[in-house]
Amino acid sequence: MPLTTATTAEVVKTHARGPADTGSPEVQVALLTTRINELTPHFKQHAKDHHGRRGLLKMVNARKRLLSYLKAKDADRYTALIAKLGLRK
Repeated sequence: MPLTTATTAEVVKTHARGPADTGSPEVQVALLTTRINELTPHFKQHAKDHHGRRGLLKMVNARKRLLSYLKAKDADRYTALIAKLGLRK
């Protein structure tokens, strides 16, 4: 279930580092977080959807890899992103 174009554009606009930025780790993590947050209620209702859960776990792991890359590359950007998205309490 992909994000709508409007939602994607809004997320990119709020997390972009520059005017044409769509591939920075911050944008990618924000997009993955938005998709994960949209899918979570689906799995509360459909507990036996194991095939869909596999896709969700792949997204969670991709986000985890991007966050670890960002933490190693620039810790200040990492902490700012974590605070902005409300991750890792």
